[in-house]
This record gives sequence, C-alpha cells and structure tokens, in this order.
Amino acid sequence: MDIEGRNIWQVAAGDNERWYPDVFLRWDVIAMGPGRHGPWPDHNAEIVMIDGYSARKLTDIKKFCETIQAGDLVVLRVGTQWVYGVGEVVGEGAAWLDDFGDIDGWDLQYVRRVKWLWKYNHEPKNFPAHTLKRGDTVLVMSSDDVREWLTTLVIDEREKTRKLEELPDSCVDEKPGDEADMERVAGFLFDQGIAASSIDNLVDQMDELVRIARWYQRTRQSPSESETVTYLVAPLLRTLGWTPQKMAIEWNRVDVALFNSTPRQDEKLRAVVEVKKMNSSCLTARSQAEDYALRDGRASCHLLIVTDGLRYCVVCRRHIDHP
Repeated sequence: MDIEGRNIWQVAAGDNERWYPDVFLRWDVIAMGPGRHGPWPDHNAEIVMIDGYSARKLTDIKKFCETIQAGDLVVLRVGTQWVYGVGEVVGEGAAWLDDFGDIDGWDLQYVRRVKWLWKYNHEPKNFPAHTLKRGDTVLVMSSDDVREWLTTLVIDEREKTRKLEELPDSCVDEKPGDEADMERVAGFLFDQGIAASSIDNLVDQMDELVRIARWYQRTRQSPSESETVTYLVAPLLRTLGWTPQKMAIEWNRVDVALFNSTPRQDEKLRAVVEVKKMNSSCLTARSQAEDYALRDGRASCHLLIVTDGLRYCVVCRRHIDHP
C-alpha cells in the first residue's frame, strides 16, 4: 500500500467492554458519539452542558466530522495493540444516522463512510502493547511500526474498485428514527384482542419503570446488578405476566430463570436472563447466557435474554444451534 503523502488516522472501535469492529467493517463505516442530541455542529452545546463532556470531547468529534478528509486512510483499532481494518475515507463530512443511535448502549450517530481495503481474518494484526495511542477516538497515526506495516499490505484491486456496502433504507441523514411509544404499543395490543384493562395495567407499569430508569440516568446513579434486577428487570417480567412461581432469581447461577411450569427444574426452563449493571454492555454477557442455556437437560430453554435493565437483547436458541 502506498502511503506517501497521505493522512493516516487511528480510529477506536470500542473499548475493553464494547467491541465494534465487525459492525464498522460490515457496513463500511466508522462511527462515534455522543450523537443523541442531533447533527454536528448544531448541538455541540448540549454535549457539554447536558452530558457533561469536556471541550476535548468536542475537539475529538470535530476531528471525526470535519478534519478527516476524503482519501485519508483509517486504521481501525481496539486498545493499543490490535488493528482490525485499514480503509480509505469516502466523501466529505459526517452524516447523522439515527440507526446507529444505540449500538450496545452507545449513541454513535456521527458516521463516516470508509471503504475497507484490509480486514482482519479471525485474528487482528497484533502489535506490541502501547504501539497505538490510547485516549481520543480519533488520533493521528504516529507509530512508525504501524506505518511500516501498512506499506507491506498488498491490496486486491477488487477491493479498491468495489462499491461501498449499501446501508439500510432507514439510514437517512438527519432523520430521527421512529420510536415505538406506549400509545402505539397499546393500540397494537388492542387490535390483537387484548383486554383494555390488561393494556392499561401494562401501560401504567411501563410508565413507572421508565420513570425509575430516567431517574437513574438524570442523577447519574449506577445501580448494582442486584438493584437492576429488583427495580427494573423483575418488575418488567411481572408486568409481562411471569408469576413468582415461574420466575426464579439467582437460580443455579442464572440471574433470572423463567420456567414453563412448576416445579422449577432444568427440563422446564424456558428462558435465561443475564443481567448487567445499567449502562453496561449487554452483548458481552451473551456467551455466559448461552453457557447456562445450553447445559445438559435444558433443551426446553429456547430464549436467551441479556439486559442492563434498559436494553434487552433476545436470542432464540435455534440461532445458536444453527448460526
């Protein structure tokens, strides 16, 4: 790869808890946040005043949205030693795509298109620790070792000339995504023949859960896993119809176990719910939930649920048995 005279940036794709390389490589993008307040630079004041970020964060976002130029090279990193992709920036300026508004808990609506020319194959390129800089999402690539490695890459001509991966139709710049508010949910349930009294009870309970969750967020509280189960997860499951007889908390190392019937036994296990602290990564708990669900004698366990009390990831067993 010829890097002579080209700007080269290292861009982070997650941290020790959240891991985004496959998302970025799949869709030919890089993304960063916080972007929930709206397009850059119209809402930069909210990032500081409401979210409490420093001016340094604004500088980082500005580099991402404005300073990076078409034709620049991007080295996609996680940590200070692993590289997962190398690509060329396509197009000027960042789009604001609300589809990226919740990627495992992070709001990454600021999006740039990148044509990935080299991607990791099973294992990333591994450099000695601290070869890459830690800190801001976007940094100038200053490592001589990485720059030298880039010159050794032989890029397939088909990768250079291919079209960018087409994003879903819902990815429209500066268009907020649709929200499934409770009024719409209630209308849908009523159309399905659910009794109005049951719907009213569900709406009331959901309003209470939303109020609690927003209090945690507003006051910057960080509830423990057990508190998350007590005040957010268990009440939601009760509202959805799970009775105490069929819902066990901390059952055989499972945070919340849901059963088809009593008594609570392996062969009657319906779903495993793995709970993380609020605002933590949900997807990192999936492998643990799979381990619990796929143990001998639990063939009836068809659902794996991982949650931080606000976000729920539901995986059907058939997608594990036949990926």
